[in-house]
Amino acid sequence: MQITVSTPPARSLGATILKEDAIAKFKSNTASVGVIGLGYVGLPLALLFSEEGFRVTGFDIDSTKIDMLASSRSYICRIPETEIALARDRGFQATADFTCISKMDAIIICVPTPLTEYHEPDLSFVTDTVKSIAPHLQAGQLVVLESTTYPGTTNQVVLPLLEKGNQLKLTASRDGSQTGDVFFLAFSPEREDPGNNTVARSDIPKIVGGIDRCASEIATALYSSIFRRAVSVSSPTVAEMTKLLENIYRCVNIALVNELKLLCLRMDIDIWEVIAAAATKPFGFQSFYPGPGLGGHCIPVDPFYLSWKAKEFDFATRFIELAGEINMAMPYHVVDFITEALNGCSKALRGSKILILGVSYKKDIDDLRESPAITIIENLQKHGALVSYNDPYFPKIGKGRKYDLQMQRVPVEALGQYDCVVIVTDHSDYDYQQIVDEAHLIVDTRNATAGICSPKIVRC
Repeated sequence: MQITVSTPPARSLGATILKEDAIAKFKSNTASVGVIGLGYVGLPLALLFSEEGFRVTGFDIDSTKIDMLASSRSYICRIPETEIALARDRGFQATADFTCISKMDAIIICVPTPLTEYHEPDLSFVTDTVKSIAPHLQAGQLVVLESTTYPGTTNQVVLPLLEKGNQLKLTASRDGSQTGDVFFLAFSPEREDPGNNTVARSDIPKIVGGIDRCASEIATALYSSIFRRAVSVSSPTVAEMTKLLENIYRCVNIALVNELKLLCLRMDIDIWEVIAAAATKPFGFQSFYPGPGLGGHCIPVDPFYLSWKAKEFDFATRFIELAGEINMAMPYHVVDFITEALNGCSKALRGSKILILGVSYKKDIDDLRESPAITIIENLQKHGALVSYNDPYFPKIGKGRKYDLQMQRVPVEALGQYDCVVIVTDHSDYDYQQIVDEAHLIVDTRNATAGICSPKIVRC
């Protein structure tokens, strides 16, 4: 009589060994980490891994970035060149050669996820990147998507591309249920806050959601090595939705104060004084501030990612879409306000010389993504204004995904030559008292001239 002994699938044991091996490398900081997309998110992350002793390789298709990093030069203002030089001394390198992916223990994707001209998700950067990774994928590697996106992207877009495109017939780990070698896949949303110097990057808790328990454990081990706290959630979709909630929360509250600002202007009430008074309440209130519109990669974009996905479930995100619409309208309100301010001086917008102060989307950073200043400049030009700009972080504005301005920075001097000076971004470098003293008319969209009393100032 033949006795058959039931044994677990060989590859299940292999998946366990691969997981344990990966965790051991991450906990000992001896792993090789590849970061794809060396922009405002990817480069700081790569340098953080390098600081903790990991062997780090950055990947980017932009040859200018590769060349600058090779000579220890920085293209992001908040990252000093000394930091890049130190990372290079520790072995950090940047390349456009995706065959090097095969040598990485962890591969982290930090590429843009913008909107199309019709305000629908553009995942082309993600899909192109994943297709470039797939042929070089190896057993036991961890792939993490950090790019902000709609819930379901990791499972529905990234996973099938990786499984279909890899040459070794690997499948993603599913808690040991496969019969072949595996790779591990997770989503971990970036939480960069450009210009925030009060919270260290490593002190920001890291959300991690793997497609199975093994992937979550491995990804948690990876991020725990550089962040003080890693928070594991049950799935990539939960992690993806968490990121959207964080940013939509800000979007909605900013839309609220922007709408209240418009009302307060009609009622001759100072919205900034109102916010300051409300902020004295020790509970139930958090201060948000109005402005000329939203910028950056996340807050202006995320509501549209979620509302687009919601349609798949026959659900209308009316509240969220309204907030997005209010914030998108703010640059046009600024143009209308400039027109009214000039009319008050018996001047027409057409032919008026206007100086825009600050074009980055946020104070003291070098980031033009979705900046309301671009929309303001384009619409002023469309109405016949003669527009110049100054920004300490941008000597020129060329061509972007949605604009082609081809403008050169002018100095902040001889302000009397302009019919109107518009403060769009309240950089710390500006001497606002001097600006008020020299200019004929100032439209202040950021309350940068708070505390300065002058009939020249019009706050909007």
